[in-house]
Amino acid sequence: MIPASFDYERASSLDEALSLLAAGGEDARPLAGGHSLLPLMRLRLARPTLLVDIGGIDELRGVHDDGDSVVIGALATHHEVAGASALTGGSGLIAKVAEGIGDPQVRHRGTLGGSVAHADPASDLPAALLALDAEVTLAGRDGARSVAAADFFVGPFMSAAADGEIVTGVRVPKREGWGSAYQKFQRRAQDWAIVGVAAVVNWTEDGIAGAAIGLTNMGGTPLRAHGVETALVGTSEKAQILAAASKVSGLETPPADENASSEYRLHLAQVLIGRAVAEAAGCPGMQPGFDGTC
Repeated sequence: MIPASFDYERASSLDEALSLLAAGGEDARPLAGGHSLLPLMRLRLARPTLLVDIGGIDELRGVHDDGDSVVIGALATHHEVAGASALTGGSGLIAKVAEGIGDPQVRHRGTLGGSVAHADPASDLPAALLALDAEVTLAGRDGARSVAAADFFVGPFMSAAADGEIVTGVRVPKREGWGSAYQKFQRRAQDWAIVGVAAVVNWTEDGIAGAAIGLTNMGGTPLRAHGVETALVGTSEKAQILAAASKVSGLETPPADENASSEYRLHLAQVLIGRAVAEAAGCPGMQPGFDGTC
């Protein structure tokens, strides 16, 4: 289909982009890679009157080490994020997630900032940001601010970003010494995940000392499986890990659609949590039929 008519401006700086968005009013939208916004425009589910292209703003690019955290610019493509050497320890989860997004075309054009701003509960990156206690950075005419990932995603395709604000990047804690994994189930390659699990695990000789679990497509926003996280502490055997994973049933009833019933999603989440935790903990023996310790 053909989008509704719109005006187009290309910004050369962040300040210029913010000025253009302010002048365009509530129906103005920033444009980066376009992989989320343009399909909605073609279906006329989105009808912005002005697109402000921010693709030429260099200050929004790059992946940078910043001490205890990594700063990822909003215009960093999924391909760049997947290959970023700065993403180590638990923050390596972001690279693993980016590596599995879409196909090479999508990964070379789609941006981290666009994915975050779109706030799709079926998107992979939001759950990873949630598990890592990351912060989303924004800029507006009133200045810059940071919002915790737990507070940024407020509903399906809804975020805490105000009209006229631009997502400028994310700040991700490194969590050195922690392992990470992302497991998802999809009907076909490149489909949205029916369920995805982002896991970061602190594995010690005494078992799991800490864990964080983010869930994709289990609700209207990405979710943290806090009950599972608590139950995982101190576990080291397959049976214990799978028993902890079953605590996911304590979440609110997940959505049902043409791809999966609520019950099937809960089952998938339990299975994928077990796999993701085992991978993040570095347990190669955690295969079907294995009953020992990691």
